Amino acid sequence: MMNELDDLYRQVILDHNKNPRNFGDLDPHTHDAKGHNPLCGDRIELFLDVQDGIINDIKFKADGCAISKASASIMTTVLKGKTLEEASQLFDEFHILVTDDMDAEPDTEKLGKLAVFSGVREFPARVKCASLSWHTLKTALDNKDKVITTE
Repeated sequence: MMNELDDLYRQVILDHNKNPRNFGDLDPHTHDAKGHNPLCGDRIELFLDVQDGIINDIKFKADGCAISKASASIMTTVLKGKTLEEASQLFDEFHILVTDDMDAEPDTEKLGKLAVFSGVREFPARVKCASLSWHTLKTALDNKDKVITTE
């Protein structure tokens, strides 16, 4: 099972890096934040349109490694149409996924396409790349006016 997931991980990362979904500006938007990973130079800017507690639209601009860009791309596709509570729950589940024990099987039913990021656990330095967009999301939703870093 994990070998198939590793192959899928590589394919999905490459696809979303080459053809990121929801890439660009979002105007108008209700929430935004910037994120930076000084370790490898990844940068992200996230824009959300939240109405009545639901993420109607979400876009990002990013410059960074394949894992960082792919994570942001997949995150935006998963979160569109979700409530803020669901987004917060997915943040927690994603964080557990990328930091969990190496032998733990990801709950593919619950995580869907996010499960491909379980492979990041094998490379602790890359966890920050995968989670940058998620931490930026949390900052945007908390309406904190600052740039988050992974340091």
